[in-house]
Amino acid sequence: MDSLDQQVLSSARRWAADGYCFALITVARTWGSAPRPPGAWMALREDGLVQGSVSGGCIEDDLIDRIRRGALGGEADERSPFRLDYGVTVDEARRFGLPCGGTLELVVEPQADASLLAELENRIVSGRLASRTIDLVSGQVTIGDAVRGDALAWDGSRLTTRHGPQWRLLIIGAGQISRYLAQMAQALDYAVTICDPRIEYSTEWDVAGAPWVAGMPDDVVLEMALDPHSAVVALTHDPKLDDMALLEALKSPAFYVGALGSRINNEKRRERLLQYFDLTEDEVNRLHGPVGLRVGSRTPPEIAISILAEMTAVKHGAAYALPGTGRTDSTIEGVARRS
Repeated sequence: MDSLDQQVLSSARRWAADGYCFALITVARTWGSAPRPPGAWMALREDGLVQGSVSGGCIEDDLIDRIRRGALGGEADERSPFRLDYGVTVDEARRFGLPCGGTLELVVEPQADASLLAELENRIVSGRLASRTIDLVSGQVTIGDAVRGDALAWDGSRLTTRHGPQWRLLIIGAGQISRYLAQMAQALDYAVTICDPRIEYSTEWDVAGAPWVAGMPDDVVLEMALDPHSAVVALTHDPKLDDMALLEALKSPAFYVGALGSRINNEKRRERLLQYFDLTEDEVNRLHGPVGLRVGSRTPPEIAISILAEMTAVKHGAAYALPGTGRTDSTIEGVARRS
């Protein structure tokens, strides 16, 4: 499953190979209830074909109309990147469907360099993080290296965006749930790794871009050097494997650590972790188990959705109901919010 970056890049490169002209539009800054966050982007072909998005649809309609009329390229003085604002006034916000008077600052590249997009896509496909800088003064676009956690930068004339998997997910166990979870997580720009020492599971693992690691879970957790942009989910149902991963993951700065199992089994797991392993009560309390939001999930894809929903809530610091407790949780382990 392609990430949003790769979808935009793949379409842009295909259009370039077919001889079409196209523009790239990136959200640089937002105010109010803007539909898409800074860094969101889209490719817009000369005939109005679109890949990606910068809003809920109304702004895309205006951009499509502009490019069909030649207002986003074609003239010599219109080929350099420029800034385009929407929703500056209340009337304009209403016209373009921006809620609560939201405002968008966009950076438009009327004729993006296909060779630079190829370089960016190659970096992402190889698992490398990349930065892309657009200088509106000089008109130059450059590609460079980035590190996980780098933030978008925009000063009104120079925009730097980050591309590639900004988050990591280590899945313990290669069952059916893991297959769906890996594919869905990739769509959310997670770099996914599967750890399972049970060789009998390896022959059927075929999720592209999610490498299989056959080492013991505790060793793999340590080797990955988890950071605040990492998550670990244990899905084997085997305490000998899941507990090994958890005893190291709960000590790490990973923003999310979860384990599959019933409420009773997870209570027993917490007791084991406290009694037999060198873990504090605070560390054990970081465990999300039963893993995932309580959405009535029963099938493997539904369970995968519930896990990713909880991971997303934790990542963004959103309050959500804790199953069976009658209370909500808005904590994110004190790490993801600071990053």
